[in-house]
Amino acid sequence: QVQLVESGGGLVQPGDSLRLSCAASGRTFSSYAMSWFRQAQGKEREFVAALRRDGDRTYYADSVKGRFTCSRDNARNTMFLHMNNLTPDDTAVYYCAARPGAWSSRVADFGSWGQGTRVTVSS
Repeated sequence: QVQLVESGGGLVQPGDSLRLSCAASGRTFSSYAMSWFRQAQGKEREFVAALRRDGDRTYYADSVKGRFTCSRDNARNTMFLHMNNLTPDDTAVYYCAARPGAWSSRVADFGSWGQGTRVTVSS
């Protein structure tokens, strides 16, 4: 497994932008597919974005497509989530997750999780 630590959450206004980071430790970081999930209060944890293990391809939930961008810096063992035009519906705890092999958008497929970072979008 790989160890993950998220950061960058906070309180922002609607329309603002925010960048989340996920710092990873582990010798085989580059061999892991990684994803972002979020969980709002009273809601199920849901898929947000993903990076394939061995390529630059990205995948996004319909709710964030065109607003969020996921990227990865293997040299620094860090994954980012650039969030633009935030709305109150984006308020949630955001988690990064990693797994060896193919990418996935399913919570049950991931065994390595960060502790989460809180994003609150409000006026």
